[in-house]
Amino acid sequence: MTSLPPPGRTLRAIGFDDAPFERGRRGRVGLAGVVCAGTRFEGLVWGTVRQDGWDATAVIVRLLTAGKFLPQLHLVLLDGLGFGGFNLVDLPALAAALDRPCVAVMRRPPDLEAVEAALVRLPRPGRRLALLRAAGPVHRLGGFCFQVQGAAPEAVAAALPRLTDRGAVPEPLRLAHLVGTAIRTGESGRRA
Repeated sequence: MTSLPPPGRTLRAIGFDDAPFERGRRGRVGLAGVVCAGTRFEGLVWGTVRQDGWDATAVIVRLLTAGKFLPQLHLVLLDGLGFGGFNLVDLPALAAALDRPCVAVMRRPPDLEAVEAALVRLPRPGRRLALLRAAGPVHRLGGFCFQVQGAAPEAVAAALPRLTDRGAVPEPLRLAHLVGTAIRTGESGRRA
C-alpha cells in the first residue's frame, strides 16, 4: 500500500467527474479531471467516455499516463465508480495501472438494490456488478463515504479533509464537477 504525505507536506490529487448528459443517447460524455495541491487548483485534463460503455478505466489511464501530472499525484479521486451512467471504473485495475491509491468518493452510500435493478437493463450486467464488487467495501470514515484501492481506508479518511475546503466533497471533485457542467452547458452549476 502506498503511503501518503504527512500533514504539513503538500498533498496532490486529481478528481474526475463527468459532464451532464442526456440519458439513453449512447453518445460520448465529457470527463473533467482537476488537479489540486491541497485545495488549490493546479491543472486540468479533459476526455470523453462512452455513455454506459466500458472505456472509463482506459480513458483515465490514458489521460494520466500521456500527460504531465501523474508523477506529482498522490491520490486519484473519482466521483463514484460510474461515468456517463454505468461506464464503471475497474478500481483495482486503475490503482495498479497508475501505481497510485484510487478512491471512489460518494455523497452517501449507494442503494445497491436500485443499482442492481438498473444494471439488468444494460448489456453484460454480471460484468458490471463484478466491477462494483471488486472496488471493495464502502467505508464511512471521517465524514466521508468512499471505496479505495491502493491505500488503507484510515489513511484516505485522514487525507480527504486536507483536500476539502468546506463540506464533504474534496476540492478536486468539486472543481471537476463545475468544469464539466460549464463546458457542457455554458456555465457552472450550483451543486458541486
